[in-house]
Amino acid sequence: MNDTVYGHLRKFAAELTVPPGLEYPEISHGEIVMMMSPVKRHELAALRLRRQLDAQLPDGVVAHTGGDVEEQVLGILRRPDVIVFPESVLEEGDEQGIDPADVLLAAEIVSRSNPENDYVGKMRDYPAMGIPHYLIVDPRAGIVLHHWKPTGSGDDARYANTMEYAFGDIVTVGEWTVDTSVFLRYAAEGSDCRSERE
Repeated sequence: MNDTVYGHLRKFAAELTVPPGLEYPEISHGEIVMMMSPVKRHELAALRLRRQLDAQLPDGVVAHTGGDVEEQVLGILRRPDVIVFPESVLEEGDEQGIDPADVLLAAEIVSRSNPENDYVGKMRDYPAMGIPHYLIVDPRAGIVLHHWKPTGSGDDARYANTMEYAFGDIVTVGEWTVDTSVFLRYAAEGSDCRSERE
């Protein structure tokens, strides 16, 4: 992507007043991507995933629920739900965005309102950015997908390997494991979440 175009989009996104109900914007393929704010079970899945990873990570490596991953050359700015990277990266000055070369894992909790962002947009962007592991937790279907070993570049980038798991399985992601039994499926639309046991 043209550096000038991305620079304008990045500046606009940084200065944008995000309307209530929307999240901080991302940038992909020359477009600003806006998402609805997540529901409670989305946030709970991200929290439980972060806690599991944190308990297994070596000193100096953290699981973080927030922060931008930015590849200016490709014109991509993404905000994964959970990111694993060395804590020292946060000491590297005041610039925005984590270099994807420092990211060990990006994880997304699929939203009910826009699953295409995780299954299409980020499946295109994360391997292009060289992120070695991409985990998709989908509370709509009760599945977890682990993608790893990025190959190719640009629009031809993809993950060479994919494994699908059901909620309840133990997922091996690189050197770590994730117990997916802690994730809850989204409540059926129109049901009372307080009384539902999924």
